[in-house]
Amino acid sequence: MPLWTPKSSSFPLSEEQVKGFLSRYDTNRDGRLSKDELKRAFRGMGLRFSGWRAGRALRHADANGDHFISEDELNELVKYAHRKWGFRIN
Repeated sequence: MPLWTPKSSSFPLSEEQVKGFLSRYDTNRDGRLSKDELKRAFRGMGLRFSGWRAGRALRHADANGDHFISEDELNELVKYAHRKWGFRIN
């Protein structure tokens, strides 16, 4: 059972809560999220097609083109997730 299903969430989450949730999936603790780590995070959120979504999110939020989401790029990833997948963020 997924930890959190964004479409059925009846309460808004803060950006910091979403960032904290995503940061838990930084398994190698390098301060960046790889495509594989994003895929696992999205799967943990209950999102379908997590691999495809991870690729789309990475292409959108990876400003420096290093194929990772750094802490600086995390804000853009959260905004993208809110806009594209309906996360309720206050």
